[in-house]
Amino acid sequence: MGSLSEYIGLPGNGPTTSAPPVTTTRPGTTTTPTNTGSPPASTGFVKTSGQKFTLNGQTFTVVGSNAYWMAQLGSNADIDKAFTDLQNAGFTTLRTWGFNDVTSPSGTYYQLWSGSTGTLNTGANGLGKFDYVVSSAKAHGIRLIVALTNNWSDYGGMDVYVKQITGGTHDQFYTNANIKSAFKKYIDGWVSRYKNEPTILAWELANEPRCKGSGGTTSSSCTPKTITAWASEISAYIKSIDPNHLVALGDEGFYNNGGSTYPYQGGEGIDFDANLAITTLDFGTFHAYPNHWGISGSLVGWGNTWITDHAASQKRFNKPVIIEEFGILNDQASTYTSWYNTIVSSGLSGDLIWQAGSRLSSGNTHDDGFAVYPDGAVYAVQKTHSAALKNRG
Repeated sequence: MGSLSEYIGLPGNGPTTSAPPVTTTRPGTTTTPTNTGSPPASTGFVKTSGQKFTLNGQTFTVVGSNAYWMAQLGSNADIDKAFTDLQNAGFTTLRTWGFNDVTSPSGTYYQLWSGSTGTLNTGANGLGKFDYVVSSAKAHGIRLIVALTNNWSDYGGMDVYVKQITGGTHDQFYTNANIKSAFKKYIDGWVSRYKNEPTILAWELANEPRCKGSGGTTSSSCTPKTITAWASEISAYIKSIDPNHLVALGDEGFYNNGGSTYPYQGGEGIDFDANLAITTLDFGTFHAYPNHWGISGSLVGWGNTWITDHAASQKRFNKPVIIEEFGILNDQASTYTSWYNTIVSSGLSGDLIWQAGSRLSSGNTHDDGFAVYPDGAVYAVQKTHSAALKNRG
């Protein structure tokens, strides 16, 4: 997810929120992450076997949260505190951003654009900072899912590539040869750096790819086939340079089956089943924001159906599927309890809530209305669910 305003043109949009400000504080001198528990070391790469994730031949339970802002935190101590909160919730997995495209340096950024050329930032305020995120995750027994670009304008993403290279419509990101070449160059820098690091669970091609971006511009030629073809090409490229890690699309899980409600109509350029069939994508992803997708009636009931539909796709294609973002603005504890129960009973492979919240020395992490803090009611629900999903195996 990006800012709520990015759900452009949808009925039922929520209030506009923005990404947290990027701090200019540089990483501290701490080199050894703190660790309050005794989690397993990051030995072995997470793999898949049928509908399960596995680690060293045993079932690995993907249960956790999102914290897109992790590398933007000003101090290493704050990063450690955020991972401690995840660890204390019983989580195994965190999804975070592997992108921040800028045209002028500020805070932690990963790619600096000058004209049509993007340069990877490997310094202390770039991948050097992400190195610490990886080391702290490892110390706290957390595996990372890393998205490599954004459909939305927060932290740059696809529209920066398009603006800098062609000045065309958003969907040129998926089809223009020069843009795809620039993205592959960026991927190569990230993936090559971490391809032997087992703390990385998976690479994701993008956060919530669609035919339209934040500006709402797209060409009439963009269809679900456009993004499926791009996903096939880019996932195969990642596999060619990194055979160790899993790869996923990072999409919202929209179906393209002519259903009566918005998430089933394919209008955003996503065909979940067609993408799940791609051999170089190891697992499927979907999101759930009924408040912002124009869903009427029982949001709890709709969410349970959305989960069971994707669990059915999981079984049909015999690949793991996770709900890797979900959020609702009201009645969170009771709603998530129902959805968690459905995740366990349906056999869905795993889940990541949107989003983690931590109370740090520098203040609270960003709250877009969905953040879950350790002293809140949902945190206890998460802990119970983490144990239940691990017990299910």
